[in-house]
Amino acid sequence: MALVVICGQPCSGKSTAANCLSEALQTLDPKPTVKIIDESSFHLDRNQSYADMPAEKNLRGVLRSEVDRSLSRDSIVIVDSLNSIKGYRYELWCLARAAGIRHCVLYCDTDENQCREWNKERGENGQATYDDKIFEDLVRRFEKPDRSNRWDSPLFELWPSKDGINQSSIAISEAVSYLTRRVDSKTRDVRILQPTIATQNVRKSEANSLYEMDQATQEVISAIVEAQSQCFGAPANRISLGPQLPTISFKRQVGLPELRSLRRTFIKLTAQSSLSGPPPPSDADSAKRMFVDYLNREIGTA
Repeated sequence: MALVVICGQPCSGKSTAANCLSEALQTLDPKPTVKIIDESSFHLDRNQSYADMPAEKNLRGVLRSEVDRSLSRDSIVIVDSLNSIKGYRYELWCLARAAGIRHCVLYCDTDENQCREWNKERGENGQATYDDKIFEDLVRRFEKPDRSNRWDSPLFELWPSKDGINQSSIAISEAVSYLTRRVDSKTRDVRILQPTIATQNVRKSEANSLYEMDQATQEVISAIVEAQSQCFGAPANRISLGPQLPTISFKRQVGLPELRSLRRTFIKLTAQSSLSGPPPPSDADSAKRMFVDYLNREIGTA
């Protein structure tokens, strides 16, 4: 359904924003399925997770994998983390595009001094805090989202230190409206990302289907070549592959190079169409039937 990327400086109000957004979504009827993914979901210590670059890279990998597993057309996934690197936000956008869902960024724009104060208050309240050195390093490396980047758009901005964060916040309300708005021909401000060859993950069933397609089309070609060889150069007008399959009807002799070229084109077209629709048939008879129909259209009337 949707992926929401929360981003901001450390201790800028991101978790509060994620919870307010989740609670606002739960007030709708019907209630959408909402999942929040954050460091605490995996019992990760924030100082250890950002202690060095390998640890931080591992954290991003863990979060990205969980997002990839959780995305679906029936749920809203909220990523509550720093998400401070624009390249990482681009990776999350690619996951949303591969899943064919909508995507947005919710940015907590909080002054650095206020973030330091809130980090200090967390320690006084017995909550987990960032070490000063790690905090300053994260602040220095933060890359602010830019709505001109497609992976940072649409961008909804919150100002926690000035306006606070609650379910009635303008950015929260706008995000809820965007995430749940019905898409029709008149809706132009809600964009459903579409998978491409670069972002689409090839499913195992799809790979198996293409293998079955390859074997089935080769068997059809072998049958055509064998039937034509028995006609001593004359066209094989009717070639039967079995009682459950259509008859091949050619009005001329078809050479092996032409058959191989048509086979390659057929497999390529089938693979491309499977990216935006259902996978190709995995059983041999269905694959043969499709290929025979294709050959009859391409050659039968030639």
